[in-house]
Amino acid sequence: MSLTQQYLLDTYRAQRLGQPAPPAPGAHDWQVVRELRDYRQFRAVVAGRPAHGRIRQTLGRWLHRHPRPRTGPSC
Repeated sequence: MSLTQQYLLDTYRAQRLGQPAPPAPGAHDWQVVRELRDYRQFRAVVAGRPAHGRIRQTLGRWLHRHPRPRTGPSC
């Protein structure tokens, strides 16, 4: 059964029982991502490591080492 089918079945069941409909799939994805980031920052602080910027710094270093190829005519 797919995620959509399960959601539709749950919605139908809730309607038949007079209960509120469940949230749509993906409705709270960004909230989960934020909470996971906050939890990782908390764990970093407890472990005595820097709490932020590791991923951004790594991506920045990687992007500066591998610049995008230019497209189009040169002036």
